[in-house]
Amino acid sequence: MSRIQTTFQRLDGAGRKALIPFITAGYPAAELTVPLMQALVAAGADIIELGVPFSDPMADGPTIQRASERALALGMSLRKVLQLVSDFRAGDDKTPVVLMGYANPIEAMGLGTFAEKAAHAGVDGVLVVDYPPEEAAEFGAAMKAHGLDPIFLVAPTSTPERIAQVAAIASGYVYYVSLAGVTGSSALDVAAVAERLPAIRAQTGLPVGVGFGIRDAATAARIAGFADAVVVGSRIIEEIENAASACANAGMLVAELRRGMDEMQRG
Repeated sequence: MSRIQTTFQRLDGAGRKALIPFITAGYPAAELTVPLMQALVAAGADIIELGVPFSDPMADGPTIQRASERALALGMSLRKVLQLVSDFRAGDDKTPVVLMGYANPIEAMGLGTFAEKAAHAGVDGVLVVDYPPEEAAEFGAAMKAHGLDPIFLVAPTSTPERIAQVAAIASGYVYYVSLAGVTGSSALDVAAVAERLPAIRAQTGLPVGVGFGIRDAATAARIAGFADAVVVGSRIIEEIENAASACANAGMLVAELRRGMDEMQRG
């Protein structure tokens, strides 16, 4: 059983939902990435999504774009991201780490080589924004051959056929994009998200995480009322971006999100 599956089972048994914060590897500096990951876990993160910087991050809004550009300017690469995961694993062998990024760096490394190196580094899942499920059989097979969970996005515009294709190849969890836009958008309609999830659950028994547009504890708590996981990215990057102490600021935000989600579950 993978670390991701174990985490969701543990949380389900405790009546809790997963909190999945996103940070960009190498931002604001490579030497701060592992301390940031550790701070997120200490504050209540259950799974960490670690962004692989890319020069054309089409699904990301301006906040994560800036972080990605800065990380690339400082020399971050896919190989260095995998080393950061390995460094994190030296002190934490329980918290799942999901790489989130784009196809180009993986294709440049070679799919098989990437899968092997990612597994060796301690990666648990991989979400590639621009691998559509109908063209991702090879990707899914390579990930699963090395014990990695291939994770896919489902959008408000996804058809039942597309959701079925995702369900056939995905493992770990399904990531529901809560709005038709980029990361950091603020036009989140929580009621519309809640209405959409039953159609996804009808196609898959995997946990469903919701992300894009979640910016505060109140919204995270409402999403946790019907989703299995809450994913927060741009809001955390903003805390890092404007912080004298990136780890402290990110940790405080995650702790606030965690409290809001847990209070909702207790209520």
